[in-house]
Amino acid sequence: MPNLLPRRDFLVSAVAATTLLQSRSKIHAATSPNRRLRVAVMGLGRGLDLARAAVSLPDVELAWLCDIDGERITRAQKALEDKLTQTPRTTHDICTVLDDKEVDAVFIAAPNHWHAPASIMACAAGKHVYVEKPCSHNPWEGEMMLKAARKYNRLVQMGNQRRSWPGVVESMQQLKDGVIGKVRYARSWYLANRGTIGTGKVVKIPQNQDYNLWQGPAPERPYLDNVVHYNWHWRWHWGNGELGNNGIHALDLVRWGLEVDFPTKVGCTGGRYHFSDDQETPDTTITTFDFGQKGALWDGSSCHPRSQESSAFVTFYGEGGSLSIDGNGGKVFDAKGKEIAKNTGEAGEKGHIANFFNAIRNGSKLNSEIAEGVKSTLLCHLGNIAFRTRSVLDIDPKTGQILHNKEAQKLWKREYRKGWEPKV
Repeated sequence: MPNLLPRRDFLVSAVAATTLLQSRSKIHAATSPNRRLRVAVMGLGRGLDLARAAVSLPDVELAWLCDIDGERITRAQKALEDKLTQTPRTTHDICTVLDDKEVDAVFIAAPNHWHAPASIMACAAGKHVYVEKPCSHNPWEGEMMLKAARKYNRLVQMGNQRRSWPGVVESMQQLKDGVIGKVRYARSWYLANRGTIGTGKVVKIPQNQDYNLWQGPAPERPYLDNVVHYNWHWRWHWGNGELGNNGIHALDLVRWGLEVDFPTKVGCTGGRYHFSDDQETPDTTITTFDFGQKGALWDGSSCHPRSQESSAFVTFYGEGGSLSIDGNGGKVFDAKGKEIAKNTGEAGEKGHIANFFNAIRNGSKLNSEIAEGVKSTLLCHLGNIAFRTRSVLDIDPKTGQILHNKEAQKLWKREYRKGWEPKV
């Protein structure tokens, strides 16, 4: 397999993109409100859903499909063929996509360890970015993403699509308007029935996969038969556990509804209780957040669905009742638990992606601009760091930085493969 690392000098220095950026830094539809957008998708697992939604919107051309797995590219081509008027180009290498000066935006749905590096590369190449949650693998990367978006004047939207669901938006407005009085606390949770990931064996890299590119920014490790394409979520080297996988959706709503930015304290207890296997991240946790005058909790249960419990995703508690976000909307309850209002609306990715495209074309406001995405993702990182260090973290409420804990501070940033550390 050829060594592709020299091309990653592009990641370390954006000098090569300067001319391109100067000519493209002010693209908005104030000058062309209905212009056709050329987009690319990186990562064709979750990315296939994003591609379907994107091409269902008007004046959008899917220019590139990018994945390190040739079989996934073929599968995506087949799944999309009756929805496209032209055939997208394909590649294993995101740099090939970024070299195309006609690409307007990149959807990044690769594994978590790729989210921030690819976003930074795309911004430097003059592309707008839609990045899946969580937007970064560690807190430091979030800082770099925000710097890149501002330096290169790019629009970056995180894929926490509930920010664009009408039923959820309406519920959040009711909360802000005082439908349940002053809100002091939010409880959120996630329930699933995941099985064991087993014990991985070192095996030959499949011919259809470019594992060198899959590893990308992460320090090299042998190819195991139980990591690619999904179980990387449960290994700290590449993923962020269930807190980063699904907790991010709930905690983004928590932060939105409570109208808070950074906590003052974070704690997380739990463990890998259900199976003895390669999973490093916990399957059961309670993560708590103290925001000073307000508090929140995320209750994660990955391997036990707790079917007798409420299906609500997030519940806010106020002086006059509660408001629960469940499915595609919300329900309002009075102080005695009686339902008094209900909001519903369209769900899925389409509305969130339409918001992203509208922002590119006419400068309208992003529903999940990267500054907000970074703050919500940080809650997940802080919870994981508290778990890994078995400590309650003290946090600077103005900056989100960890205080007085050297062991925890070491996890603010990761080690990178030589030549791959993001720089802005």
